[in-house]
Amino acid sequence: MTTGEATTTERPLWGWPLALLLIVVAVAPLVIQWLGNVDDQRLVDLDVYRTGGQAILEGRPVYDFVTPAPQLLPFTYPPIAALLATPLAAMSWPAAQWAWTALVFVTLAVSVGYGFRALLGRAVPYREVLGRAVPGRRAARDRDAPGRAGGAGLPMAFALLMIACTYLMPIRDQVRFGQVDILLVALCLADCVARRPVWPRGMLIGLATAVKLTPGVFLIYLLITGFGPGARQEQRRTFFMAAFTAALLTLLPFLVIPADAAEFWFHALLDPERLGANAATTNQSMRGMLIRLYLPDWLTSLLWLALVAVVAWYGFRHARRALLDGHAVTGVALVGLMAVLLSPVAWIHHLAWVVVVLGALAGDGRDPVRVRVAAGVWLYYVVPIPWWGVTIKAAEIPVLSPVLGKIVQNGFGLGALALVWLLGVWLPRRREVFRTLP
Repeated sequence: MTTGEATTTERPLWGWPLALLLIVVAVAPLVIQWLGNVDDQRLVDLDVYRTGGQAILEGRPVYDFVTPAPQLLPFTYPPIAALLATPLAAMSWPAAQWAWTALVFVTLAVSVGYGFRALLGRAVPYREVLGRAVPGRRAARDRDAPGRAGGAGLPMAFALLMIACTYLMPIRDQVRFGQVDILLVALCLADCVARRPVWPRGMLIGLATAVKLTPGVFLIYLLITGFGPGARQEQRRTFFMAAFTAALLTLLPFLVIPADAAEFWFHALLDPERLGANAATTNQSMRGMLIRLYLPDWLTSLLWLALVAVVAWYGFRHARRALLDGHAVTGVALVGLMAVLLSPVAWIHHLAWVVVVLGALAGDGRDPVRVRVAAGVWLYYVVPIPWWGVTIKAAEIPVLSPVLGKIVQNGFGLGALALVWLLGVWLPRRREVFRTLP
């Protein structure tokens, strides 16, 4: 049908089923590989969550147990996470594995949908997506990028993005270990960029913060965007709701499982070694990279605190600017990187935020330079670069192995630092350059 304002094309009914089939076929080898792994190597982090829920149901101390050998992993999350894991404990182990794996892909779909909204918007008619944009400068900018009418374009574009993001190493590790990180990404991203949420905005960030603490960086983001010069009232309301939800879910366990709550906040939380060997290659936080330099402990701590201050100032400042300029996804991507870099321990799977980074870099897909940069970042986080560093170090080549091996071993963490600059400095400049092109 053609009108004076937009052209629309009736979409065939087979578009989404075909897209779903394509996704299932493409990700099946990954799912079969890890769900078919030997018992003691299968979804080991999900086993931690489930065993925490079992401890609650059986009245055992949550923070005293470890999972069966050879993993011997303790429960490291806040007590509300153990309460929320009780439904997993009520399931059989095979059922829990399949249910959790399905949840990983559902929340990845949410993250892809919101993170690549600008790009996906070009696969559907203008009036169906961009017509709902907020009036004003942002809507005027969006009108310069009308959607493309047509058929199965949206389902196929979504399917290809889902498949590409699934094979990022941080997302592969979500499936391999049965991790929760992509769920936290989806919660925070949806809370920040959903146009008309049916939930009180801020509630999902509060939930994510209560479950795993590191999403608490979004409280800082809401604070600096909700108060001060150029502050937004809606950000202020979101901050109060997020803080209220996080506080409520933090205090609730003191009423239900008071001994476990006290054990976590006053003992387990203060022991970073409960999370695993902090010097391991998988720890790609700034602190992890510094620890692998094997400097004196006092110097490592001093350097880390200095870097935290500098990177936090730089990252949050650019995240605030991105939001004020109307680029909410870029702001979320920057804050997500802060959750990784500033944390004392950030495993490779914590870098699930790369999904949002790719969406921010690609934008609506009209700028080929941005698309190529996004493709390069995707490839960088698909290949196991940190483990290449371990191989180089093991080769014991004089000079080359110690220096190059260490740099490559820290590749994902150093890459995250580069992404902060890319999103905060390069991307705004590139937007300006693209606007001036004929």
